[in-house]
Amino acid sequence: MKITIDAEKCCAAGQCVLVAPEVFDQRDEDGVVVLLDAEPPAEQHDAVREAAAICPAAVIEVQE
Repeated sequence: MKITIDAEKCCAAGQCVLVAPEVFDQRDEDGVVVLLDAEPPAEQHDAVREAAAICPAAVIEVQE
């Protein structure tokens, strides 16, 4: 799995951080998503897929 994000479109909702905190974080100053691990281990894959699915701005792209 490889993850890419488009931080320019992020609306700082933070749903991704709630679902996959080992993979996503938010910048302190504006809440925009920060990608912590672009190639997470297999045990994180379900959480990453869920984070991408619920992102209101659809900024998370997952390549399997």
